Formats: sequence, structure tokens, C-alpha cells
Amino acid sequence: MPIAPTPDPPYTAVVFTSLRTEGDHGYAHMADRMDALAARQPGYLGIESAREPDGFGITVSYWASEDDARAWKQVAEHLVAQERGQHVWYAAYRVRIATVTRDYGA
Repeated sequence: MPIAPTPDPPYTAVVFTSLRTEGDHGYAHMADRMDALAARQPGYLGIESAREPDGFGITVSYWASEDDARAWKQVAEHLVAQERGQHVWYAAYRVRIATVTRDYGA
């Protein structure tokens, strides 16, 4: 997965840290579906994701504004995925919302 191209700050980062449960239980399909659906939402800037073999993972999605990120949280199909995640896919998770004020790199 490439580094997400983002505009000059400020913009919003949604940091989703999780520990997966055993087995797939439809997770891979839903993750692909959510990536595609998020990319069609207003204000979507990109996503970066990594998962360790032990099930620990971090996904960061980037949004033009906090309102855009909040709207994504309420998309009907995403609500279904959130509910399934809470009850089937994640042993633990944390969501952090941040405003990016600086962005640099090579």
C-alpha cells in the first residue's frame, strides 16, 4: 500500500488501532468494501494501513475536515461494519481523531 497523498495541512486523520480476533469471518471482504466505499465519500483524501501477524494493526484515514470524517462514520454500510467489528472481528480497538498541522517527508 503506498503512502497516501495528502494536501497541505490542516486536514483530519482518523487513527484506528485494533487487535483482531482469530479467523477471518468475512473481515477481508468487508475491509476491501470499506476501502472502496470510503474513497467515494466527500472529503476523502486517502488511507494507510498495516497489520502485524499477531493481529495488531493500525489504519489511518485522511479527510479534508473533521465534518467529512464524522459523515463517513455515519454511512449506513460503514455502521454495519462497525457493529460487526465490535462483536466479531476485534478483541480490542481504539479510534483517535487528530488534526494534522504539519506534514513533511521525502
